[in-house]
Amino acid sequence: MSDIVDAAKRLLLGRPVRSDREGHAPLPKRVALPVFASDALSSVAYAPDEILLTLAVAGVAATTISPWVGLAVVVVLLTVVLSYRQNVRAYPSGGDYRVATVNLGPKAGVGVASALMIDYVLTVAVSLSSGAQYIASAVPAARGHETQVAIVLVAVLALMNLRGVRESGRFFAAGVYLFMLAVGVTAVVGFLQHVTGNLAQAQSAGLDVVPASDLDQGLLGIAGALLVARAFASGCAALTGVEAVSNGVQAFREPRARNAATTLVILGAISATMMMVILLLARATGVQYVEDPQTQLSSGGGPVPADYVQHPVLGQLAEVVFRGAPVLFVAVVAVTAFILVLAANTAFNGFPVLGSILAKDGYLPRQLHTRGDRLAFSNGIITLAVAAIVLVWVFDAEVTRLIQLYIVGVFVSFTLSQLGMVRHWTRALRTEPNPRERSRLRRSRVINAVGLLLTAGVLVIVLVTKFTHGAWIAVLAMALIFVLMRAIRKHYDRVRDELALGDDPASTRALPSRVHAIVLVSRLHRPTMRALSYARATRPSVLEAVTVGVDADEIAEMTREWEALELPVALRVLDSPYREITRPILSYVRSVRRESPRDLVVVYVPEYVVGHWWERLLHNQSAMRLKSRLLFTPGVVVASVPWQLSSTQGQTGLEGEGYTQNLPPRY
Repeated sequence: MSDIVDAAKRLLLGRPVRSDREGHAPLPKRVALPVFASDALSSVAYAPDEILLTLAVAGVAATTISPWVGLAVVVVLLTVVLSYRQNVRAYPSGGDYRVATVNLGPKAGVGVASALMIDYVLTVAVSLSSGAQYIASAVPAARGHETQVAIVLVAVLALMNLRGVRESGRFFAAGVYLFMLAVGVTAVVGFLQHVTGNLAQAQSAGLDVVPASDLDQGLLGIAGALLVARAFASGCAALTGVEAVSNGVQAFREPRARNAATTLVILGAISATMMMVILLLARATGVQYVEDPQTQLSSGGGPVPADYVQHPVLGQLAEVVFRGAPVLFVAVVAVTAFILVLAANTAFNGFPVLGSILAKDGYLPRQLHTRGDRLAFSNGIITLAVAAIVLVWVFDAEVTRLIQLYIVGVFVSFTLSQLGMVRHWTRALRTEPNPRERSRLRRSRVINAVGLLLTAGVLVIVLVTKFTHGAWIAVLAMALIFVLMRAIRKHYDRVRDELALGDDPASTRALPSRVHAIVLVSRLHRPTMRALSYARATRPSVLEAVTVGVDADEIAEMTREWEALELPVALRVLDSPYREITRPILSYVRSVRRESPRDLVVVYVPEYVVGHWWERLLHNQSAMRLKSRLLFTPGVVVASVPWQLSSTQGQTGLEGEGYTQNLPPRY
């Protein structure tokens, strides 16, 4: 069975990789840009959709202000980009978690980490759910099956990363540059058509948007203001991924900090331009995009046909701009779906690394710190994949529902990071005597302070406008992860203190006064004889065999056989009037400990080693119960003495009686 499992693992994951092959070549800016930009640039594939979708609740007239909402998002985006330029210069070897931990303390660092972990999970869920929508636009057979498509994409990405597939520069560059080319060509052709008066209207432009009952007057009043604020908050999803550059400064070529800062500016400029281009073209072509077409859209005074298909905004623009050339429409949609998959893959690289750092710091289980045999953080990858699949399944791969949870964690991380940087510059100013350097530090502090005010303001808007729409789930999840990580750290600290050598290390090397060995006997057979031989070989001070008297006839027969063999070990029979096995042995072992507290008691337990899974149900049940109870008894050591049954031959590749019946005891 184990051979089959190992063969399947090697088939899926490949051969193990040596540790000395770990490492990455530094990336030039032209390659680093697409590697770190896929997450941020891909968000423009769904952020404009969310702005239009939210405003459409108040009717078609409300969507006309979408470019202004997009402009407000761009202002926040560029401010965050400028702020993170200061981050990468001050902390080239650490991201938001390290910035917050160093400047605001461990609790703030754990808060940022919990937000980032939620953000990574949602990046996978949102990106692949959006990617599934674009796939459904290009492949009609996938319509109605977006959830299954997204789950399959998560599983495929997880498998690729478990195999240790790295972020290949050329692979990422091709996908990201193709997406930039697709959006750029769509924008240029659409602009030329608009200037020449040849820009057609989108298919959805002829439909009427039915406003909600409480917003039939448009965006007037408090309700309208809140709706605009919620549209702005949804559009701020375009900022996700900006922090990826600050987390990967070490991947850049020298000078790393300067190259990372330059890449951030390029990334911000491209992302802002693409965001505004999509919104302006959407307004020019009359694109309508709503959450529920069957109830929010009407055609000729009646509902839209049941078979009406609503494509994402970028898909509708490509359909209009490249009318008469369906191949180009499919190409734009396919490239967009591809970059969304790439964006999800950045989370599969970031989440396991963050998990490894947190595990090293004692905030997560230590299993997350070590790499698998393919040099990938396997446990972190599996954790991320499972969490993302659960989200996709629960929210039915609907980007609009997932986006409500998304940007809470992003802006918690942004805000705490900027606060940490303000404190960093303030502390540096206290000890810097050089006037020129002090001027630079003040300028950096002002930039991060503006970033702090803006990101904190957006965070408040997000919480106010989205809390009841699903943001509370993200807040609750972050709080639970925060409490869990703090509890794990306290546990590790408590165990470390408990196991420390203390002020007198010599006392920990003190030998026991005597060794009292007990061999457990169920019946007189070859495993029992092996256990007796191994126990005698250790030359304990006291050696005895112990059995439990459940059946009087069996005990009498065993006693006669024992005496006939003239074994040099006394056999003690424990009385068990209620036919129990575990309790009498535990009571006897504890009585030995009470009589001689300074003695070490070693209990030898003969065990069968079986070759088939079903044999485990038939053997060793009493031994397992005994061992689990004896492990909680101070001063007692349990030694398992294995006996390989014939079914194990061939399981390890070392066959034969000479091997299987002469193994040393396993402690």
